[in-house]
Amino acid sequence: MSINGPTLLTELNERSREVFRRVVESYLGTGEPVGSRTLSRHLTERVSPATIRNVMQDLEYLGLLDSPHVSAGRIPTNLGLRLFVDGLLEVAPVGDQDRERLDATLGGNEQDVATLLDRVGSALSNITHGASLVLSPKHEAPIRHIEFVSLAADRALVVLVFADGHVENRIFTPPPGQTPSSMREAANFLNAIVEGRTISDIRQRVRSEIDTRRQEIDLLARELVQSGLAVWQNEGEAQERLIVRGRANLLADAARSEELDRIRILFDDLERKRDIAEFLQLAEEGEGVRIFIGAENKLFSLTGSSLVVSPYMNADRKVIGAVGVIGPTRLNYGRIVPIVDYTAQLVGRMLSDRGAI
Repeated sequence: MSINGPTLLTELNERSREVFRRVVESYLGTGEPVGSRTLSRHLTERVSPATIRNVMQDLEYLGLLDSPHVSAGRIPTNLGLRLFVDGLLEVAPVGDQDRERLDATLGGNEQDVATLLDRVGSALSNITHGASLVLSPKHEAPIRHIEFVSLAADRALVVLVFADGHVENRIFTPPPGQTPSSMREAANFLNAIVEGRTISDIRQRVRSEIDTRRQEIDLLARELVQSGLAVWQNEGEAQERLIVRGRANLLADAARSEELDRIRILFDDLERKRDIAEFLQLAEEGEGVRIFIGAENKLFSLTGSSLVVSPYMNADRKVIGAVGVIGPTRLNYGRIVPIVDYTAQLVGRMLSDRGAI
């Protein structure tokens, strides 16, 4: 008998399939192992606990179930959860109350995209009782003006004013020795070449201009320009683009010490907000909602968590961001999948209607 892929599900007989489905559904609902005696009271077919134990042993041999403790019943493995999600999961429509709570995030007159997406993320985490992840789109409006402001010897502020009125402020560590004069020179140099261009357009142009006009800009100002580019393109983006809400929901589900350890690792990942590009890539690799269980999850493979993620698109059907929910592997997938899908569509429409993308 094959032990991988959808073929396995078709090779299970009707009794084995029902036992497997009942174990998984019970585990997703309670988080507790399921015993043969409990199952015998709920199966469609009248079957003795001894017969069910034999079926469960076969499913364990196939790698679909596991015994956390001797005589403690069975729980699904990550392979079992994957098989269930791919072949047996029944997805319910988004409930009226959940839909209303998500739709309510569109209320208010805020035009700031970050504020709107923060509100969506908070609603999504509250509804799903997991941690929500919202990857906001890059701001692609043309730049109108750039300014550097010294805050301390080792701290400076770069202010970007966009043609649509959007303003971004980012704090960074400037190269040592900067003076008010070098900051003015760096800002003047940049403003002469970036006006009318987006952030993604300017990197190569700025480097080319620095090489061509090397004699026109002193070393301090040149270092400041290059340092500013690094902030806008890399470090700053990681801090600005991923909105995480609902961490406390994960702690509420962590009853055992080993679960708490996994959650701490996850929190560490989220605080550093690593692999932002990978998060979007996960969503872009397939249409619609994608589910990553345990080690399948490239972002948080050490946490024993599941990630449900969906891209959202602009009016031109281009993927520009993603929304997701992360939680324990026993997520209520049948409920959360349509909620994530609906939220992604909602965000795409919201940003398109407001002309934000």
